Amino acid sequence: MDKKINGKDLITVGIYTAIYAVITIAVAMLGMIPIMYPMLVVIIPIVGGIPFMLFLTKVKKFGMVWIMSVLLGLIMMLSGMGYYPFIVSIISGLVTELVIKAGNYASVKHSIVANGTFSLWIWANFLLLFLNRAQYMESRTASIGIDYVAELNALTPDWLCPVLLVVCFVCGIIGGILGAKMLKKHFEKAGIA
Repeated sequence: MDKKINGKDLITVGIYTAIYAVITIAVAMLGMIPIMYPMLVVIIPIVGGIPFMLFLTKVKKFGMVWIMSVLLGLIMMLSGMGYYPFIVSIISGLVTELVIKAGNYASVKHSIVANGTFSLWIWANFLLLFLNRAQYMESRTASIGIDYVAELNALTPDWLCPVLLVVCFVCGIIGGILGAKMLKKHFEKAGIA
């Protein structure tokens, strides 16, 4: 089997990246409700687990997941979430590649863990809030309003940042388990056990 990424692989990456991005953006709309904003690290890794796990049934070459991760980080950066999602996506994508490679692209358990590590780029969208709160709140005040910002500020103390990281990883595992159960026939067909 050829180990180099080819045009067909890039098309597969593009399709699944688009699907995952649409899901992420649709779910992120819930963040317009302040209490739902921190819940995005719960919802997106779980809901995104299904298409990501389906994507993993197509992945047999190192680099495909990393490209998807970097593209999603880039989309978030360009949508105004700062450069943190892009930087974290480079790292989390590489870690995810190593996880699925350790399972020889044929392990459901490694795929489930991979959804947890892959999901960490979602947590990175919160880093601008925690690392430069004044700038973040100022930009959101102009676009969303002072009431939203005041409520969000009260809901997101600084200690919440590492908690959200752990929650994001755990919910990624949950999403991976749900995805693996829902896609059991796809995994069997792809030779992943």
